[in-house]
Amino acid sequence: MKKNQFTGILAALSLLVACNNNGADKKALADSTKAVVAKAKPGDAIKLDSSKRYIYLTWDDSPQPPGTVNCKTVFREQGIKATFFGVGFNQVGPWKKRIIDSLRSDYPQFLLANHSFSHGFNDKYSKFYSAAMTDSALNDFLRNEKELKVQVKIIRLPGNNTWASNGAISGQKAENPLIVKLDKMGYKIVGWDLEWGQLGKQKAPKESADEMARKVTQKFEDGSTNQPNAIVILSHDRLFEKKQFADSLAKFISILKQDKRNVFETIDHYPTVQNK
Repeated sequence: MKKNQFTGILAALSLLVACNNNGADKKALADSTKAVVAKAKPGDAIKLDSSKRYIYLTWDDSPQPPGTVNCKTVFREQGIKATFFGVGFNQVGPWKKRIIDSLRSDYPQFLLANHSFSHGFNDKYSKFYSAAMTDSALNDFLRNEKELKVQVKIIRLPGNNTWASNGAISGQKAENPLIVKLDKMGYKIVGWDLEWGQLGKQKAPKESADEMARKVTQKFEDGSTNQPNAIVILSHDRLFEKKQFADSLAKFISILKQDKRNVFETIDHYPTVQNK
């Protein structure tokens, strides 16, 4: 047991001694003790249920208000968990900093993860992933981790669908020296099984809520995901700036919730991320 947990429990026991059999005080004690012992931390492993189908909503390029705020609101109203991959150079000004702070502090509902500081040197991916720039790209992720105070060693590569965990690397950049180095440093790199894409150059989702829900169900039925009974969905905060698209996101979640096998989780609870 960690020191802060032990201290909290001692405080709760002291409250018990002072309560003199008062019912309200007993309830306060129970709530206090439960909060101390049960508080989850980012990266804590959970037991996955093989009878369930796990859905990992992973939204890239945070913070992108008002889209990030709208997505948070929808997820909170729907009572589901989601992951936001943050980009350091998007955190400009006090409002955007507060958004990142809120994502970091709202665990276990929301998880903040690492999407590089510069978004791959401002979307110049060939340069970012070149062997000559390996150290610079690595430092870009490390800078983002420090400046956004990311609490987990979980990365999504900008512009690249690659997976890496404990030496098992697959995807577009499986042989890339940057990915190999990140993996050896203990970082888990997460790709995606399905993308809710952007409609051309518009800040709008390409697929309807019904179409996306059908695609998710089909992938589960086909078994065509990276891990059994688990699907990682990629989208971007900016696509949900307008109310009509935020409503579409809410509808998408509502459809999926109708199947009681579906469980929404944060990406730190993805099977290969939990593997030590």
